[in-house]
Amino acid sequence: MEKSKFFVTTPVYYVNDIPHIGHTYTTVAADVVARFWKQLGYDARLLTGTDEHGAKIAAAAKNHNKEPKEYADEISAEFKKAWQLLDIDFSRFIRTTDEDHIKVSQDFLQKLYDTGAIDPKPRLYKGLYCIGCEKFLSQNELKDGLCPDHLKPPVEHSEENYYFKLSAYQDRLIELIKNEDGKGIEVQPAKRKHEMLSKLELGLEDISISRANLEWGIPLPFDESHTTYVWIEALINYYTYGSPNKVWPADLHLVGKDIVWFHAVIWPAMLLAIGEQPPKQVFGHGFFTISGQKMSKSLGNVIKPSELVARYGVEGTRYVLLSAFPFGEDGDFSWETFDQLYNSNLANGLGNLVSRVSKLLELNKVTISQDQENIKPSLGLSELYSTLSLDQVLRNISEKVSTLDQKLNEWHPWEIKDPNTSSNWNEIVQGIRQIACDLYPFLPETSTKIRDIFSGPDVKKPEQALFPRLEVSS
Repeated sequence: MEKSKFFVTTPVYYVNDIPHIGHTYTTVAADVVARFWKQLGYDARLLTGTDEHGAKIAAAAKNHNKEPKEYADEISAEFKKAWQLLDIDFSRFIRTTDEDHIKVSQDFLQKLYDTGAIDPKPRLYKGLYCIGCEKFLSQNELKDGLCPDHLKPPVEHSEENYYFKLSAYQDRLIELIKNEDGKGIEVQPAKRKHEMLSKLELGLEDISISRANLEWGIPLPFDESHTTYVWIEALINYYTYGSPNKVWPADLHLVGKDIVWFHAVIWPAMLLAIGEQPPKQVFGHGFFTISGQKMSKSLGNVIKPSELVARYGVEGTRYVLLSAFPFGEDGDFSWETFDQLYNSNLANGLGNLVSRVSKLLELNKVTISQDQENIKPSLGLSELYSTLSLDQVLRNISEKVSTLDQKLNEWHPWEIKDPNTSSNWNEIVQGIRQIACDLYPFLPETSTKIRDIFSGPDVKKPEQALFPRLEVSS
């Protein structure tokens, strides 16, 4: 019997700089979601990768005295290395310089052109252009005359571009995002849905999809004197993988809140134009600030994934990232907050529980039931994963750890003459096995270790702590 599919994607990350905590947050979350649906028996696929074309990459390469492809190769490798370090189980790491992506992008654009969704001839565009964003900005998008993301004034720019007739899809997009029949696009959290609908109600304008004077990009198939606008061809990467692998449409595009518009409006319109289904869900999560400040190289507060792993280990990093604050909201990173989460929930919580129980079982030569083959994820988790309430999943697990700790403290098995005779042990061991099962998408290695420790009938205490306590200054 063919498995149901679940196809989740991260954005393709721009290779103008090496990976940081923001990229890590998105990718770990996507991995957790994919692992959960795989755990339920779905054919779950995770796509991640790098976005490698555009003026900003060409400029960065020039600054490093390298060709664009050479520079992109180096930075892309850093992303792949980071995801391998963090045990990201991706189905494919795609690059927008991959040959199949270039071909699929050109085929996609040709279909847009042939259906009349792209103007047959380029037209002159004049407007305000943010070099950092690589996109034109309207006056409504500026804050005190500055790009809100880069805090710099956009420059006056004019050139001839080909246009995609986005305005033709306004009513259909509103209908899809309202999703009153449950067959449209589920934009989450609710505030992102409201933002998209509010902006759509103001009206849509046609958008530029090409650049006339930029060589570092994918040539338009119907006019090779133009290259495809980087934001347009980058979106097609999902289709490059999803279509030939027969997992289209995407079940979830997981992105930062700043690019929800591209994924919930522009991308679905492009798909509708060529007769393809739009994604089922677009989730825009919040951003990290670092001790109250926006993360930036100039402030020297960029947190790299390797720094997190050096302090918390791979699985500790995965845990603290997703338990620190509600997924979807902005959150402020501090080492103190992450240290406290790691020590209280992992070292003193889960790790201590496993150590206490396994030590008592071994000491008293307790025989336990080996029945753990039928343990499945707890009821209600599917609903939490559907709304990406990942922090709530971890809170539920922590509550189960606390409940078992409390049961041990009330029972006092270390004071009982023959604790081996008590039925309480099976209840406690089954509780720990359930915790390990529910924890698997977040901490696959730790979950497996716990399962092995309590595989029975004879339990052996682990040789070292699952999560060594961090020594932190008070």
